[in-house]
Amino acid sequence: MGYLIAITGKGGTGKTTVAALLVRLLIGRGGRPVLAVDADPNTGLDTALGVAARNTLGRAREESRDLASKGMAAGISKQRMLEMKTAECLVESGDFDLLAMGRPEGPGCYCYANNVLKEILATLTSQYPFVVLDNEAGLENLSRRIVQKVDLLIFTADPSCQGLATIHRLHGLAREMNIEYRKLAVLVNRLDGEPDPVQMQSLREKTAADRVDWIPEDREIAALAGEGRGLEPISADNPVVRRLDRLLESMDVPGLGRRSRE
Repeated sequence: MGYLIAITGKGGTGKTTVAALLVRLLIGRGGRPVLAVDADPNTGLDTALGVAARNTLGRAREESRDLASKGMAAGISKQRMLEMKTAECLVESGDFDLLAMGRPEGPGCYCYANNVLKEILATLTSQYPFVVLDNEAGLENLSRRIVQKVDLLIFTADPSCQGLATIHRLHGLAREMNIEYRKLAVLVNRLDGEPDPVQMQSLREKTAADRVDWIPEDREIAALAGEGRGLEPISADNPVVRRLDRLLESMDVPGLGRRSRE
């Protein structure tokens, strides 16, 4: 079973940036290959990683349904057809692979596709030493039990009062939904200046997180995002990269070596 890191938080808090940089850090520490899962219907993890997810699970679901309705899948079960289509969605790269959830292309819910993704992830996670799951805003994917247990759950928030309140709400929801995780980290992202020690201490006490940390506002990352470019050009000495690397070290993630400086 691979080590699973799941990142969630409200929209616009840098979830996808954190997910992409963690994928790169895991690779740099010898954790390859990494399975990156974009479970956000707004699909941005592929761009952040410098690849293109042309097929998504949402589209695969619709294609499978269309083929079945037209009688073009004779002898193939609906389950098997969707599994085959899902395999076509896997973007293979040198050090990581990417699977994107996407949006449904037509009417209907994600329920059936979620069940298939759950089964596929159960199989795939045994083939990768590390899995990074970029969730949609909130805890919907985790509450649907797409994954059974998370090794490291990361909440991201902006430094506003509303952003920090969202962290408390997410923590409460995680407990209500009995979401299982081994360790919890809280990241206050895009902070301009030093954090408020009182607020940070409050987060520690109210969430019982294994680590509460902050990430500075970064012009390099902002520029790349504004240009729609991937994050691969970011230097190893970037302050955001360094803080996320210390996060991995503090979580005692098994199987990681020293970080490459290349």
